[in-house]
Amino acid sequence: MDQSEPSIVTKDLDIPLYTIGFEIDHLSPNKVSGHLPITSKCCQPFKVLHGGVSALIAESLASMGAHMASGLQRVAGVHLSINHLKSAKLGDFVVAEATPVNVGKTIQVWEVRLYKSDPSDYEKKTLISSSRVTLLCNMPVPESLKSAADNLKKYSSKL
Repeated sequence: MDQSEPSIVTKDLDIPLYTIGFEIDHLSPNKVSGHLPITSKCCQPFKVLHGGVSALIAESLASMGAHMASGLQRVAGVHLSINHLKSAKLGDFVVAEATPVNVGKTIQVWEVRLYKSDPSDYEKKTLISSSRVTLLCNMPVPESLKSAADNLKKYSSKL
């Protein structure tokens, strides 16, 4: 996969994430992950990652994973809890990983962790935030929105 594809993938899957420069690296019912170079688009006035951006990433990745884990049925976030543990400053590189804690018939809980990382070595990382996202799942998809899952299906086999 060439360097331009993750941006195209993210643009097709989640416009707000794409707008802040987030790129999706992995997409499956068991894990959704990606990365974000910290730029002025996602910083608060003190030149550190805005907490709302961390929340956006958590809700987005958990929702994508839950949607896939529920067989592409409609999902809706009903609770988000986030702990900001350390800061990431302008110029840092952040990696995000969402994994299911519980995949039930009507409720899913996902954990989303954001790490400050060395872009040349993803294993060198420091936890900067930890989130829990609770989602209502297996809701029927309205006929007019049946195509909403097309891009998830398209990219889940490629990442």
